[in-house]
Amino acid sequence: MKYRKITERLDDKICLTDGGLETELVFDHGIDLPAFASFTMFERPDGESIFLNYLQPYIDLAEEKGFAFQLVDSGWRANSDWGRKLGLNADQLEAIIRRSGEMMVKIREKNETPDSPMPIVGCIGPRGDGYVPGEKMSVDEAMSYHHAQIRILADTEADSITAMTLNYPEEAIGIIEAARDNRMPVMISFTVETDGRLPGGETLRDAIARCDAASGSYATGYMINCAHPSHFREQLAEDGPELTRIKGIRANASRRSHEELDNSTELDRGNPAELGAEMEALMKLLPNLQVVGGCCGTGIAHVKAIAEQCSVR
Repeated sequence: MKYRKITERLDDKICLTDGGLETELVFDHGIDLPAFASFTMFERPDGESIFLNYLQPYIDLAEEKGFAFQLVDSGWRANSDWGRKLGLNADQLEAIIRRSGEMMVKIREKNETPDSPMPIVGCIGPRGDGYVPGEKMSVDEAMSYHHAQIRILADTEADSITAMTLNYPEEAIGIIEAARDNRMPVMISFTVETDGRLPGGETLRDAIARCDAASGSYATGYMINCAHPSHFREQLAEDGPELTRIKGIRANASRRSHEELDNSTELDRGNPAELGAEMEALMKLLPNLQVVGGCCGTGIAHVKAIAEQCSVR
């Protein structure tokens, strides 16, 4: 039986995530990830063991700290446009999504403890490039487009869905409505530029307010990912109802812009201790912040620093 009562299981626990899976695979393991799609690593005979070895230190850290731990699947690029670029049809994408989910169940069965629950999160990404809005969809178009992947996830053991690296509200609202249609809890994670605004130009507050107004606040909350805390901290400096809706942050290690990161041939790992301190400061600004972890350029050292700083509110 699926958990699905995710909020009851987590109570007030901090929920840890892993770090920058894709950047670690590319820069530390020398693995080619076409279209930056982490699921392509499982085409290698040793792909699953590499992934498990990558994930285990984060799981151990969560258990040590008494945190929950999010098991996020590798479906960020598993939509039809990216699948087509990778030569995959709908049936092949569905098989990938289901295989990833099954692996998460096995990891949970092996590692979960009463003090460290492990919700399984189905991850979906933007139709286009997460850093560039490109051709924007209407809400109805986005709902129709993402419905296929969300429908599959609703038929797996995923407890919830998180849509990562979104960059304009219409796509986010469409995902929320597709999740509602499939009776799935959903978290929306926006990315921002160095000025704290979404790549589409909206402020975080406006994007959250638009999504909630259009959907009756169906989303369980909002996250920020693939940005350094210094990029958006000032956007959160003033009190407002939108701050209570921000539940998670998966931060970049680097202060570089998206364009600079895209054009970089070396990984900017930033400063783990500094990142931990930045996240601690954000916990004081965001009363409902619960999900914390890393994104591009982060590894276990960064997430450990975040966990140490965020262990006590």
